[in-house]
This record gives sequence, C-alpha cells and structure tokens, in this order.
Amino acid sequence: MKTTLVFGASLKPNRYSNLVIHRLMGNGIDTEAYGLRAGEIGGVQVKTNLEQFQNIHTITLYINPVRQEEYYDSIIDLAPKRVIFNPGTENPDFQGLLEANGIKAEVACTLVLLATGQY
Repeated sequence: MKTTLVFGASLKPNRYSNLVIHRLMGNGIDTEAYGLRAGEIGGVQVKTNLEQFQNIHTITLYINPVRQEEYYDSIIDLAPKRVIFNPGTENPDFQGLLEANGIKAEVACTLVLLATGQY
C-alpha cells in the first residue's frame, strides 16, 4: 500500500492539513501525520518524531518554505517517491534538491488532486 505522510499536520480542525487527513482516509489512502504537537485526527495519530515513519510513498507538505529548511535532510532520508508542495509551500530550492535525490517534486493541491481523482 502507498502511504502518504501529511507533513505539518495541525490538530486545529479548520486547517487544510487537518482536512486533508480526513479526505485521504475517506479515499482509503493509508495516512500518517507529522506535526509539532502529538494528538489524533480522524483516527490518525499525529507523531512528533520523524524516526517513527517508514515506507512513505508520498509526503504532502503543509509548512512554509523557511520552516522546510530544517527538514530537508530528514525528508530526503525518508526516501519518498514524491513530495507535494501545496499552495504556500512552493520552494524551488528544495524541489531541486529533492529531484537531485531521485524524488519527484510536484507543485499541486492535495485536496484538488483528491477531488478530481488525480491523486
């Protein structure tokens, strides 16, 4: 199964990262979540330690480009097949670094991809 990691998951129900967890689960997609605060969203445990994740196919980003910098190596070490840069997370430097490491970088909206059957 292809697992998606929601990176920057918020426990606040009005945040897009929170909504996307519900939508991913609703579409039968194996979902994991990483955030600054541990908790639970729609049955998914939000973890605060990246070392707890394995076999991640897709990472969908919900943190701004400045905050992404501290996670470059950690995300590359997870070796996902693709990283989705949602609106507001676009980062050409990181996108280039990912692609140089054989990871597909995609600028898109996960919610739109799910709604249109393109995920």
